[in-house]
Amino acid sequence: MNTLIIDTSNNKEIKVGIRIEGKERLLKQKINYQKAQVALPMIDELLKQQDLGLKDLTSIEVNTHPGSFTGIRVGMAIANALGFALKIPIKTI
Repeated sequence: MNTLIIDTSNNKEIKVGIRIEGKERLLKQKINYQKAQVALPMIDELLKQQDLGLKDLTSIEVNTHPGSFTGIRVGMAIANALGFALKIPIKTI
């Protein structure tokens, strides 16, 4: 199972990760604004580092609290779009 992890709840930092066979790899990036413009390239970079593509994902987890409403909404929008396109489940954490 390859689970994408998205955490955009913090206004100062974005975290994206992937869980492969129980091991997590995580990328963090400090931000000031424009979470969506930062999160998507981070996901792409993370997948490239693991030699994976979007089609290799089996599920997505999104941090839904505590945090800013707008930040959480960005993470959920990304997860929903990917989940719908890839036909994979989305879980909240």
